[in-house]
Amino acid sequence: MPGPKPRRDPIPTHEAPEIRSRTPAPRILLDGLGAWWPALLWAAMMSYASTDTFSSQNTGQVLGPILRQLYPAFTQEQQDVFNFVLRKCAHLAEYFVLYLLVYRGVAGRRMSWRWSWGLGAWCIVAAYSILDEWHQSFVPSRSASPWDSLLDSTGALVAMCTAYLFLRFFRRDPERKPGSAMDK
Repeated sequence: MPGPKPRRDPIPTHEAPEIRSRTPAPRILLDGLGAWWPALLWAAMMSYASTDTFSSQNTGQVLGPILRQLYPAFTQEQQDVFNFVLRKCAHLAEYFVLYLLVYRGVAGRRMSWRWSWGLGAWCIVAAYSILDEWHQSFVPSRSASPWDSLLDSTGALVAMCTAYLFLRFFRRDPERKPGSAMDK
């Protein structure tokens, strides 16, 4: 005569009291904020850089004496061209960094590439560049330009290509197998 059958526990394992007491509570809000705070801080610094303090006239007044110390033969026209080129390079660089930080926020702790994450991050950065130019339209010493927004979005596009190449080809992810769904 066989013994009694083992009882099947109707409580799923992850909800059992002895397991639940050892499992930390989910920290979705804290984990999400942890991934996004660098991008938010960078965007705040960029908004400050869009004020009168960093207008072309003010940066030129700071840059002029430095250039004349390094190369006394710098003319005012050369200084203006240098200031213009430096400011446009700053546009590219700051939006390059913003894209990488936004991608980090979108991807969270997963350091892999997904086109939906990459394009989503680029759309966020492109929208921010439009808002930044709109903000500059209210600053008397600044001017809003769709060309600057295009330049900003180009900096983000270069960052997207860089992130794709790095995460797809140079970073070894032990969980990823070639040809897996993450590659698409």
